[in-house]
Amino acid sequence: MTTIAIKRVDDAYAFEGTDANGHTIRTDGAVEIGGHNSGFRPMQTLLMGLGGCSGVDIVSILKKQRQEIEDFSMKIDAEREHGKEPALWKHIHIQFIFKGNIEVEKARKACALSIDKYCSVAATLRAAGCTIEWDVTVQ
Repeated sequence: MTTIAIKRVDDAYAFEGTDANGHTIRTDGAVEIGGHNSGFRPMQTLLMGLGGCSGVDIVSILKKQRQEIEDFSMKIDAEREHGKEPALWKHIHIQFIFKGNIEVEKARKACALSIDKYCSVAATLRAAGCTIEWDVTVQ
């Protein structure tokens, strides 16, 4: 079982979540709805979770294949449903960007394995009807 403690931290919409190890993340609402813009939007944290989840998988796979990762980043663009409540993520595109002595085909395979098989966040988003596309750049 996982437990996260959530506490309201201001007079508006800011909340701080803390895990059992003391790690924290702050969420907040946009100024337009009365928030203070002092943290991630809750739906953005799902995208961050997707990047973190797939990143762990990908690094693990590439390390096992003895690929030398000097740098690894992602750019995630996403679109939510319009005119619906709740407004779910409907399309996500991830740009995986690698630097190092990495074979492009191994990087592609690692990304495919993560997004299509191992990443629980990706599976959760797909189960909600989201399409996830991605591509790879090795510099």
